[in-house]
Amino acid sequence: MRPNFDDTSIAFDLKSDSELERAYFLFKLIANEPLVRIGTAVTNFAVKAHLPVEGLIRATVFDHFCGGVNEEDCLPVIDKMFDKGVSSILDYSVEGKEQEAQFDFALEKTLDVLNFVKEKDAIPFAVFKPTGMGRFKIYEKVSSGMDLDTAEQEEWARIVQRYDQICKKAHDMDVALLIDAEESWMQDAADDLALQMMRKYNGKRAVVFNTLQMYRWDRQDYLKKLKDLAEKESFKVGVKVVRGAYMEKENDRADEKKYKSPICESKQATDENFDAAIAFVVDNLDVFSIFSGTHNELSTYKLIDQMREHGVAIDDKRIWFGQLYGMSDHITYNLAASGYNATKYLPYGPVRDVMPYLIRRAEENTSVAGQTTRELSLLKREKERRKI
Repeated sequence: MRPNFDDTSIAFDLKSDSELERAYFLFKLIANEPLVRIGTAVTNFAVKAHLPVEGLIRATVFDHFCGGVNEEDCLPVIDKMFDKGVSSILDYSVEGKEQEAQFDFALEKTLDVLNFVKEKDAIPFAVFKPTGMGRFKIYEKVSSGMDLDTAEQEEWARIVQRYDQICKKAHDMDVALLIDAEESWMQDAADDLALQMMRKYNGKRAVVFNTLQMYRWDRQDYLKKLKDLAEKESFKVGVKVVRGAYMEKENDRADEKKYKSPICESKQATDENFDAAIAFVVDNLDVFSIFSGTHNELSTYKLIDQMREHGVAIDDKRIWFGQLYGMSDHITYNLAASGYNATKYLPYGPVRDVMPYLIRRAEENTSVAGQTTRELSLLKREKERRKI
């Protein structure tokens, strides 16, 4: 059954009238780029100045885009979504840490989530960011092939150990694990670590999933390389396929340092790259498992059609669909209603610590052409439907 992404009654069934109004209000604000810039600056100032704004943030943008301040706080949201067939991926969205104690805390958080995940059928994946486990600069140095001094070698060994500890636990508990992607100039080191973990823990099924940002024109070749290695060395490959999240930063750095940008030349080229990656994976499901992370209806329909053409069951555990909490409910809930493996990335963490994530969501919705307009149109349609 092909889901109907225009069905707003399914998309917003979990939202009360007041939550629907809040969502409409938030996306109206986000649609105003100058307002987003001013709001971001004011919010940053208020947080840094320790002004009492947490209650306001929690009641508006935080509750729309985040599940809660800790795992237990997320449970009502997780259970409500699972009643509609939508699984959750708990994402501890605290960013920008630099100290070893903070990385050890992130490690413990991820291990705690794995324990939590194992007890909840509603949570099929755990997730972490490479820079949650170590400094950005050390990934960058390893990616560039520069020699590490003794202290840096020890630091890198601790990062490898953190990865291994998480991946081993995921393997032992039979829980899939998504490793996010970040900026291209640190990603080679993160890719190599993910591959190392796949070789070690993906012998029978895909436990470890690496993330491919398909706005990079080189990711098709990397995908083919993964397939060749997996076939040669007899392991499975897990890939989370997304378009990407750091485009402006990538292009600005390439321009500043005078090298060819790793980003595709156009939105159309990125879309074609994404769809080609999905098609390649579905053609090779004997090797791959896929998490398709997209807010694009057309790409989602293409994957659905390819599944049907290949005779793949709609609930085959090698294929998952995912969107961010607070966005694209028309895709997620209609997929779930049709029986597909649908998930929401559910960010959580202390309100102040999650602010960088929330600001990025606002900026992303402002900059991506048509995204906020689409959300507003769907929300407006549902508001009108409920008045009938």
